[in-house]
Amino acid sequence: MTRPADLSIRTKFFGLMSLLLIALLLASGMFLYQRQKDFVLRFAVDNARSLATQLIETREYMSSVVKNEPESNYNLVPQVVATQVAKRVTQNSKFYVRQVSLRYRNPENRPDPYETAQLQRFIKNPVGESYDIVKSGETRFFRYLQPMRATPSCLGCHGSYQSAPDFVKKRFPPGHYSYNYQVGEVIGAVSVSIPVKDLYAQLGTNFKLDLLARTLVFLIVIVVMGIIMSRQIIEPVQLLSDRIIEVTRTGNFQEKLPQRSRDEIGMLIGAFNDMMEELSHRTVQSREADERYRRFIEVAASAVVTFLKDGKMVIVNEKAEGLFGRNRQMLLGESIFDFLESGEELRQRIEQPGEFMEETTRQRVISAAGKPVTVEMVVSASRADREPLYTAILRERNGG
Repeated sequence: MTRPADLSIRTKFFGLMSLLLIALLLASGMFLYQRQKDFVLRFAVDNARSLATQLIETREYMSSVVKNEPESNYNLVPQVVATQVAKRVTQNSKFYVRQVSLRYRNPENRPDPYETAQLQRFIKNPVGESYDIVKSGETRFFRYLQPMRATPSCLGCHGSYQSAPDFVKKRFPPGHYSYNYQVGEVIGAVSVSIPVKDLYAQLGTNFKLDLLARTLVFLIVIVVMGIIMSRQIIEPVQLLSDRIIEVTRTGNFQEKLPQRSRDEIGMLIGAFNDMMEELSHRTVQSREADERYRRFIEVAASAVVTFLKDGKMVIVNEKAEGLFGRNRQMLLGESIFDFLESGEELRQRIEQPGEFMEETTRQRVISAAGKPVTVEMVVSASRADREPLYTAILRERNGG
């Protein structure tokens, strides 16, 4: 299973940006939805307040200007006029408006529990309005109430029984609670309601369109950022990585990468090119030094062998070929310890911890022909890039 840390930069970038996009969309969506809900609620409150205020002002106006007209036309009663106006105003909307009172005369128009609670609240606490989201059965409603208070003109019909017009006396006998109103007394309220599903009907559509627009904007931002990141960062880094792999495989330090900018990535590529140039220069120097060393040991009068810590021979001269009785191709890769009678002792001294000190010993070399040859061997160590190299100079002793 691939670990997240092993994924490509491009995959991690788009993965992280996708997660960030989802988080931003969720947060933005929640904020947007809540803001639209608040806006819809304010819209409902403003509309309900406007409707209620129109009804109350209509009722108060009719109460102040109408005198004896309701005697002959019941439709001119202020409450009836206000009710008809409410029907006309709301006939093309989802709002339902009515007038309610604790002193209801028609049992079918009695206030419901929510309206009753708000009317009692208005009587105890003279607030200007109240609204809330109320659940009734399986349906949720927006509810709004604005109190109606008795004005001096109201007392013309609802003051004392004796001062009431005849058409009122005919309808309501003495002692009925339609009488004895006091100026400023809460006599009822305008109740406005609308189902929440109708109130929020447009909210879902607007929310989806707005969320879709935000998603498109975020996607465009991610794509643009992805293109910029790919061209400015990922592609140069990938090119640099491929070049390093190629250098590791071939050892070719000649080819340089194009430096297109002077930003951090450009400076990195520039530093890489400088490093390649330095490595190329050092490689040439190393090869020249190796060549000089090889030429030197070829003209040496003694056998010269360069070997690794495990004894594997990596450089031998012509004298060593004659001493060991094998050609150079056969000797390279073989262990020098196998050609010495005391080779195991030399191996142990080399493998001991600490720095190997140059030593001169007498050894017996076993050639390919099986004839032992006594030599005086000088072994010295030199530090290479990865591991130490050992050089042995073997001088034959005549009469050994």
